[in-house]
Amino acid sequence: MQDTSSKFTRVTLPGLDFQLVSHTTMDGRVYTTPEGNIYPSASTISRILTRDGIMAWRERVGEAEANKKTNRGAKRGTLVHTICEKYLLGTLTDMERIGMFPTTKELFLQLKKELDNRIGIVYAVEQALYSDKLRVAGRTDAIVEWDGELAILDFKTSEKPKPLKWIVNYFVQTAAYAVMVEERTGVPVNKLVIAMAVEESNVPVVYIEEKAPYLSILQQCIDTHYTENS
Repeated sequence: MQDTSSKFTRVTLPGLDFQLVSHTTMDGRVYTTPEGNIYPSASTISRILTRDGIMAWRERVGEAEANKKTNRGAKRGTLVHTICEKYLLGTLTDMERIGMFPTTKELFLQLKKELDNRIGIVYAVEQALYSDKLRVAGRTDAIVEWDGELAILDFKTSEKPKPLKWIVNYFVQTAAYAVMVEERTGVPVNKLVIAMAVEESNVPVVYIEEKAPYLSILQQCIDTHYTENS
């Protein structure tokens, strides 16, 4: 079985040739940097924005139903993430394409059209990142050239389309990755892209935002995390 060829140009950014060790704690996922610093993940930081809403939702629908929906969503997201990442790398095999679950295939094809039309260069996929300035680390889905501009790309899946006001945490998380990329490479990243495949739709939702408006919210979340865990 041979790998399918990649249609995207691959370029490596300098300064990203490292790995981070991670593990999950009671307070969320943390990463150990090459220098030995231990930082919370960007997803743990950004989740501060939604935790009250999630708690209220769980109380409203009940623990059993909440766990069912959460587990289903996590499984759906993992499958689609993996396929999209392999597609960007050119390692998605013919057998994997054929063997996709129908729902997974439908969601992937939604995103594939956007990827094909809007990405020129793939700089990194599942890239470990960290910032000593922010004291945050993480792993971004992809760093790409999107519509001709360097961007942080994050894949999401959802049952229904989500309005922008519901996903501020996604942009806070990707803004953190953008800061990390610039700190590690010296190359500024201003564009943030959330590509969301939607079950109850034939088209994905793609939101594109600038980094700057989310930096103050990011810093507030970081301050809250360190205050609560000091």
